[in-house]
Amino acid sequence: MLIDIIAGARPNFMKIAPIIHAIEDRTKEVGLDYRLIHTGQHYDRNMSGRFFEELGIPDPDYNLEVGSGTQAYQTGEIMRRYEAILLKEPSNLCMVVGDVTSTMACSITAKKLNIPVAHVEGGIRSYDLTMPEEINRMVTDSIADIFYTTSNTANDILKREGHHEDQIVFVGNTMIDTLLANMERLRRPLLWEELELQPGRYFVMTLHRPANVDEERQLYALMYEIVQHAHNFPIVFPVHPRTAKLLKGMDIEAPNLYYAEPLGYLEFNYLVKHAFAVITDSGGITEETTVMGVPCLTLRDNTERPETIDIGTNELIGTDPVNIAPAMEQIFEGKWKKGGIPELWDGQTAPRIVNHLIQWLRECQKK
Repeated sequence: MLIDIIAGARPNFMKIAPIIHAIEDRTKEVGLDYRLIHTGQHYDRNMSGRFFEELGIPDPDYNLEVGSGTQAYQTGEIMRRYEAILLKEPSNLCMVVGDVTSTMACSITAKKLNIPVAHVEGGIRSYDLTMPEEINRMVTDSIADIFYTTSNTANDILKREGHHEDQIVFVGNTMIDTLLANMERLRRPLLWEELELQPGRYFVMTLHRPANVDEERQLYALMYEIVQHAHNFPIVFPVHPRTAKLLKGMDIEAPNLYYAEPLGYLEFNYLVKHAFAVITDSGGITEETTVMGVPCLTLRDNTERPETIDIGTNELIGTDPVNIAPAMEQIFEGKWKKGGIPELWDGQTAPRIVNHLIQWLRECQKK
């Protein structure tokens, strides 16, 4: 039994690592094998290669080396190059994770060749069609055969969309498997000493979504409010390549604002774990802050991860800069919610996925 595991961008790597490890634990027992397909959607070493090393992910069996380009270019090239592999040697299942371009493109390619598709993190919705990720999710889920879900909210969404209950498997969150497995391995980045950081006395910030960074006036206003209301706490801003290009021509500087290169997984999450609070527009980071109990301000008007708000430490602040000051003051006054950990976010998601997968593949062989 051969499974293709698809990874293309930084968020995917944390999600596939525990699945690969769980398969390797069972391979000799059940004859289950996998083929790791790296689409090359993220090709910079800081955005890709270092994560493989830190998380113990083996070298890909195939690297499609798609590289940068428009959404349509990347989608087309991924489909063309993945199809060539499948035509030469079909797999029994294509497993995709998350919501990046590679997720959608490989799902379509496999399905057109009558290869079943399993979607890890199926059923997640923001209902914001201005986000490419939302389109990727909806297209992938419209053709997937198995949905491995992170929450009961996702289960309910899939049922409302007409999917059968036996397709929906509530397993938990593989990103949290990776976080919990590496909690003791988190390490201080070099900038910790350089900036003389102290636990609980600095902010971590990440911004990359178009609504926040594509328009200079909006980005300037957001950062101005954050700096003004940080009480002189250092603000550590590992800059996404997309945002770095925009910041080059803008005069956004402050004594307590520190730009940094993208960090590896172990270093970045060390910063998050010990931060006073996190300011972000990323979905995945809100899951990690929830488990680590760190206050999180999300500069978005919607989220596909409502459990991080209903249960966790996250709050939607929106994209209006005027909302930043009261939210930050709430944290400084000690009034931020403590939060809890969502159901099945316990570090055992990947074994649950593999157990179900083995059973499902055996049933398919009997037919």
